[in-house]
Amino acid sequence: MSQKEEIVKVGIAGLGRSGWNIHAKHIETVPEKFQVVAVTDPDEGRMKEAADKFGCATYPDFEALLTDDNVELQVVATPSHLHAPCAIQALKAGKDVVCEKPMATSLAEADEMIATSKETGKMLSIFQNRRYAADFVKVRQVLESGKLGRIVMIRIAVHGFGRRWDWQTLKEYGGGSLNNTGPHFLDQALQLMGGDEVPEVFCQLECTLTCGDADDHAKVVLRLPGHPMIDMEITAACPYGQPTWLVMGTQGGLAGSTKEIKWKYFDPKDLPAREVDRKPTPDRSYNREDVPWQPEETWDPKKEPGPAGNQFYVDLYETIRNGKPLHITPESVRRQMAVLEECHRQCPLD
Repeated sequence: MSQKEEIVKVGIAGLGRSGWNIHAKHIETVPEKFQVVAVTDPDEGRMKEAADKFGCATYPDFEALLTDDNVELQVVATPSHLHAPCAIQALKAGKDVVCEKPMATSLAEADEMIATSKETGKMLSIFQNRRYAADFVKVRQVLESGKLGRIVMIRIAVHGFGRRWDWQTLKEYGGGSLNNTGPHFLDQALQLMGGDEVPEVFCQLECTLTCGDADDHAKVVLRLPGHPMIDMEITAACPYGQPTWLVMGTQGGLAGSTKEIKWKYFDPKDLPAREVDRKPTPDRSYNREDVPWQPEETWDPKKEPGPAGNQFYVDLYETIRNGKPLHITPESVRRQMAVLEECHRQCPLD
């Protein structure tokens, strides 16, 4: 096997929902590219399950795992408050790192992670896998087509109604809906918003149904001159959920979810020329005209699927083995961290 085809040996720290159900599962689908060779988790039963499945080594703690010279790529899927310290340790131990979201629990931690990656020369990527989500890819394509004209506002709604009582409901672990669900959709929003600057932020965080002390209702509005306004809502207190996507443009709009997206638009050339009329309107009426809509277009994931679920790792392999540019850089996630920090500053939930 040539160097370019060599399998990347992976260590996984944390075998919970993300480490086991997402990372290990995706890695398993590309055995010609990646192999799980070592794991650690506080739950011995989970480690035995991994050893039985992958034939991998198991370690009692993260520090011990980092001594395994067989591990080239370290996946950090620990509780959120440990993401930064674990990622920094792994980089200093000479490992490339994939870190789960949120990247960190503060902007200072994120900056330290980026600096450590540069100092050590080791790769750092953040698992913002929803950049590959089929609905997001389609929304981005429609917006970039220009059919909807200038985009005025993008609304993202993640609605549900229900309680949680696990560790992700606790501030001491970096929990809360904004930190745990927010990075997915905030990352998408910032990609669609465009620009490089940190936008103006308005945020409302509340504890509604949660059994913990972290937020389970987050309203975030982002404004950056010359770019679409973002209106993002993630809540556990909405029994009448609305569609995930609502986009407003000067020539049309888009609405939908992971199951279906529809959009309609018109060609401005098909509208008659108009001028402002200062005279009273006939019959005291409002101005009305029929918009010459083009036939509505739709997207169905069954007919037009997006990237494969393991595409993050497929692209990552090309970076590690073949020198391709890193698809999700830590610098591209830093702006998200700045927004999260400002949200928590505005709404400390003390």
